[in-house]
Amino acid sequence: MPTDTCLLIGAGGHGCVVLDALLLASPEIDVCVRDDFPTSLPLLGRTVVSPALPPGVFEGAVHVAIGSNEVRCRLASLMCERGGRLLSVVHPVATVSPHATLGEGVFVAARAVIAPRARVGDGVIVNHGAVVDHDCEVGAWSHIAPGSVLGGGVTTGRRVLVGSGAIILPGLHIGDDAIIAAGAVVTKDVAEGQLKVGIPARNRHG
Repeated sequence: MPTDTCLLIGAGGHGCVVLDALLLASPEIDVCVRDDFPTSLPLLGRTVVSPALPPGVFEGAVHVAIGSNEVRCRLASLMCERGGRLLSVVHPVATVSPHATLGEGVFVAARAVIAPRARVGDGVIVNHGAVVDHDCEVGAWSHIAPGSVLGGGVTTGRRVLVGSGAIILPGLHIGDDAIIAAGAVVTKDVAEGQLKVGIPARNRHG
């Protein structure tokens, strides 16, 4: 979505990564960074303003750059209620097929791959080097962490976390709010809210 200005909510590590990608993709964009807990240091040269949410109506473009799926969803919903429109940010060296579909407020980091016919829901993070293969469907407000791989035809529910380096084999389904631990290899469907660890992935206390 072309825009001259953007409100970026979140000045932590993920906010830094998103701002870097945004400035590379749109060098002339005017970015206002806000956070509830700003430091005295600027974020990539931008002063950080508090609080995170601006007062009153806001009708511009906004991207919520917060790693927590629940918090990102909640703040984005509040901004939309105030009139904001969610802006997706795609790093220039990410690979996004023209036959893939991205929702609103998505972040796609450097070296990530989103393959043909993949569908990525609103507010999803596809982090550095992650792969969302053909025909996958990633539910809204999920996080596909660095180096993780979703094989072809994988579907996830909402607010799913796929940890760094995890692999989900093709055709599997991951339920809402599930967590796949870093490095896990998922060989079976995962129910809602479950935490899976190890190779092959199993319940943490199983």
